[in-house]
Amino acid sequence: MKRTLKAAGEFDYDFEHDILFFKTKEREYDRSIELDGIVIDIDKEDYIVGIQIFDASAFLNISKGNLLSVPKWGFRATLHDNRLEVRLVFQLKIRNKIVEKEPIIIQQMTGHLRDSEMTAVPA
Repeated sequence: MKRTLKAAGEFDYDFEHDILFFKTKEREYDRSIELDGIVIDIDKEDYIVGIQIFDASAFLNISKGNLLSVPKWGFRATLHDNRLEVRLVFQLKIRNKIVEKEPIIIQQMTGHLRDSEMTAVPA
């Protein structure tokens, strides 16, 4: 049985360290799983409640300056049979033009996590 949750979220970008954050509000963080250049935050119920992308500009092939201007965003994270799929959806403002990006991150997880789906949208 698939467990689903929709939550209000937050977006932040640390320009100096080039780290992009997508996280949910009002969900208590329990632990993190480190992947290649990405950290996934998980709550006590095995829902993904945050994503941190290190070296975000290189990972997403987007300039650091453009990552400062994200007017709209969201993410959906699905865990099924220990396979993680994260779909990021966000807009960038580049030279006064809105550009949409929808990168997908797929990773096989180790250990056992319960199947779930989390959708986070701006608060």
